[in-house]
Amino acid sequence: MLTVYDGHQAIDRRRFLTIGGLGLGGLSLSSLLGRQAAGSHLTGKSIIFLFQQGGPSQFETFDPKPDAPAGIRTVNGIIQTSLPGVQFGGTMEQLAKRADRFTTVRSFQTRNGGHNIQPIVGPDSRKANIGAHYARVVGPTNRRTGMPTTSVLYPAAVCSDVPGPRARGNLASTGEWGAAYQPFIPGGKSQLQKNMKLKIPRERFFGDRRHVLKQLDRLNRLVDSEGQINASDDLQRQAYEILLSGGVAKALDLSQEAPSTLAAYDTSRYERRDGWSQVSRGRKGYYTGNARSLGKLLLLGRRLCEAGCGFVTIHAGYSGVWDMHADGNNLNMTDGMDAVGKTFDHAVAAFIDDLESRGLQDKILLICCGEMGRTPRINRRGGRDHWGRLSPLLLYGGGAGRGSVIGQSDRRGSDPSGDNLNPKNLIATVMHTVFDVPQLRITDGIPPTIMKLASERPIG
Repeated sequence: MLTVYDGHQAIDRRRFLTIGGLGLGGLSLSSLLGRQAAGSHLTGKSIIFLFQQGGPSQFETFDPKPDAPAGIRTVNGIIQTSLPGVQFGGTMEQLAKRADRFTTVRSFQTRNGGHNIQPIVGPDSRKANIGAHYARVVGPTNRRTGMPTTSVLYPAAVCSDVPGPRARGNLASTGEWGAAYQPFIPGGKSQLQKNMKLKIPRERFFGDRRHVLKQLDRLNRLVDSEGQINASDDLQRQAYEILLSGGVAKALDLSQEAPSTLAAYDTSRYERRDGWSQVSRGRKGYYTGNARSLGKLLLLGRRLCEAGCGFVTIHAGYSGVWDMHADGNNLNMTDGMDAVGKTFDHAVAAFIDDLESRGLQDKILLICCGEMGRTPRINRRGGRDHWGRLSPLLLYGGGAGRGSVIGQSDRRGSDPSGDNLNPKNLIATVMHTVFDVPQLRITDGIPPTIMKLASERPIG
């Protein structure tokens, strides 16, 4: 991350947030070196991918199978949604009331039965975070605002008192595109955020623009030695102006929001230490960390999108908290949905209400899914095990259907019974949301890899 030093200590960290706006991804030197795409192939829409690592159960979320035998059907009862004849698992109380605003997919399968970070990063995404493909087209940094065009949010981005980032896999992976397209990770250690120190005396930083530009040029040459293009003087001037503007730093400052908005997103009310400490994830604070942070992460994701970030990944599976084997490391389905499901239900419902009130429902697409689903049959400990043949999927906003239920599962909730959808279809949905694909086809410089990803059938 870009940090300005006066020779001894960082300059006014609070004021500049590690000159955060620019260091955000920006003076990854992407804003100096990259080019921000503009044109008719962009829709102006953004993506928030809420990744439920651990593998959420299709039964306890959006496909409860109330007529299936005990041992298969949901363990937490059912609730009628706002859609006639459509029921959710009983924990999804708030989302059930809003089911007429989003799309539920009941025939999605990740085809993956292990803990990793598919479909956000995996073979179908060519081992890159889907956001890296977006950044490859539009450029790593929004030149208007200085905001990086892709970001990954862990709980530590919004809560300083929770355990640090933990994901089973590298959510910052860029595949074939290289380090220039890595996401901004608040509090993380991506290449874009490794310290780039400008040792500038305090008085020169505020008064001598030419000296600062000279230091920026030094960084430009450093990055050029790694094979990236040189910055023009115009881009350097722009970078300098963004550096002082603080606009991007404001996007990270949740205190800018109205108290009523902060209260609406607050999921810390679901913190409950008793009962969670019976398993190791509870003792380590992962369920508590998830409850404290998830609502704030979605709020921060919305703010980043408003500030010009086009793809935000939220790690909402805090060290795999959606994993509910009941094996001593994690909770059973009943307690697990109490610990994780209620927080998820509240946070996503708050996000939907917030976007609707701001008129952003067509501007941001929220995707909620994990790396897999759970087995049809409950194990002898009251948990469900890994299952790659059916996974819950929710799509809200960004042009996704309102009140749609796509596909069906079979009687046991083990496989799709029609309209099988997979990560390729989900990735294509992202591409068709952020790009006008027909225009993308006739745009110069679009890599064949990206056109192939966009050529699959989108969901909906």
